[in-house]
Amino acid sequence: MILEYDKDDKKRLATRLGSPDDSAGPSASTSRPAPRPSTESPSDPDATENDHLLVDMVPAEPPPSFAPYEAEYFKVGYNDIVSHDPHLNSDGEALYRFLLAQSASPPTYRLHCHGTHNETRTRWVTQRDSQGRSRTRQESYNETVTDFDFCIDITPGAVDAGPYSHFSSSGSGGGSSSRGASTQIAPIHWSVPDDEPAYRGKMVREYEMEPATSSAAGAGVQLRDDKGRRRATRRERKAYERWVEKRAGLGFPPWVREIDVEQRVVVDPASVSTLDSVALRSSKTLRQWADEYCESPKYLKEFVYEKVAYGWNMQQIESAVRATIQATPYNGTLNITFVPHNTKIYIRPDNRVSRMLSNKWLKFLAWLLLLYPFVWLFKRFHSRGGGRWEVCGGAYPLKQWVPLDGEEADAAERETRADAENGAGPSSSQSGGDVLPPYSDNPASPTLGLTSPTSLRASTSSGSRWFTQTPSGPKKLIGVKEGEWFKSWESTITRAVAGRYQSNQPLVRSMYSNSHARSLDGYEDGPASRLLDY
Repeated sequence: MILEYDKDDKKRLATRLGSPDDSAGPSASTSRPAPRPSTESPSDPDATENDHLLVDMVPAEPPPSFAPYEAEYFKVGYNDIVSHDPHLNSDGEALYRFLLAQSASPPTYRLHCHGTHNETRTRWVTQRDSQGRSRTRQESYNETVTDFDFCIDITPGAVDAGPYSHFSSSGSGGGSSSRGASTQIAPIHWSVPDDEPAYRGKMVREYEMEPATSSAAGAGVQLRDDKGRRRATRRERKAYERWVEKRAGLGFPPWVREIDVEQRVVVDPASVSTLDSVALRSSKTLRQWADEYCESPKYLKEFVYEKVAYGWNMQQIESAVRATIQATPYNGTLNITFVPHNTKIYIRPDNRVSRMLSNKWLKFLAWLLLLYPFVWLFKRFHSRGGGRWEVCGGAYPLKQWVPLDGEEADAAERETRADAENGAGPSSSQSGGDVLPPYSDNPASPTLGLTSPTSLRASTSSGSRWFTQTPSGPKKLIGVKEGEWFKSWESTITRAVAGRYQSNQPLVRSMYSNSHARSLDGYEDGPASRLLDY
């Protein structure tokens, strides 16, 4: 809004500010402060009670700069975030912005390898009988000995950020810089489909819409609440939990449904569309779910935002790591797990009971004092008790096929044509840094990086491992394939097992051993990993 003064207003304002010139305007008297006019006894007969508004609308200083709201939060467990900020529990827009800001940091999956074996040992024990006489005897006991204990971090956008990653953007091929190492990755926001059981404001899983393949759940399955939601039965919950575990192991994104995989509508996790119309399966937007949470009057409610990494077949990676360790050889008890870090964001109310439950020691004390069962009953059955919202999150691809733009498509075509003219396959070093060999050069052998037969045929026949032809057009690979990642870590894992390495800090790839090996004549003629290319 722009305010303009008429001639009479300018004259009265200049008179009250002590300026003899009408043309000087309000800004001419900035050298001395203007006295605030008094409407009770005005010295100017022409002054009105609204004259002070003219002075107030001329700011002496610029307005303060805008600063985003910084919500209070802390970290628990494996770097999960918990916030009891009252503003996030009352303003849906603030909660939505907070989730967007926290989703900028991708999750980390820590591959933990732990090997042990049991040994039978002997020791001398002294005992005293009832008469006070001592007797020494030898006894045997079993002891668990740790052979090795190490871990490797897998972070979307940084899995290829090895010691040579800063050289990877210097390739001359078209689009090679976009396939270089990158520590920043944009999350794909997703929501749970309406026909899957999820926590939608109560302490039980519910359906927003009847699933297409609903199992016979017995009497009462059609009962719905005032919002039209149906409670999931125990059989449906167990089936959904099994599918979630299977989906994570195969590397499918969290919005893919089981029926789509069974009917082979979705085959390759890296080729799944990431459009909002596909990933946001819920009938409500993320902002609407945030508003519903903030409008809830429940005393112990909770909103959960989940971060998920997808694109890799974790089951095959676990099998490959296990086979590599057993080939060292190793015959002990081997335990391989993927421990997620920074994968959950919890929003909880600002009250004493909710804050107490966020503290693991106070919660443990409540269990010892038998107070927590009463809290659980209150959350479960009271209308103002507890409620959970687990309906959305962020997805982070470890590998993904994305469409090419015009320049990248031309570069891929020239690259393929040059390989065909030279008679060079994918493993030839003449094709540049972008065309690198697969982990297994035999297409008939199982590979870790391909789960789709279409992608296998396209990548093998086109002469390029990083470009492929699909029915929707040419695409390029963003990220790193499982086989390539595993090949770069295979020797490190073998050395850690043989050296009985034990540390709670993640392993790092050594940059000096491979740099010296590259100085050998003929080293570059063999297959090389794109992770270490410079």
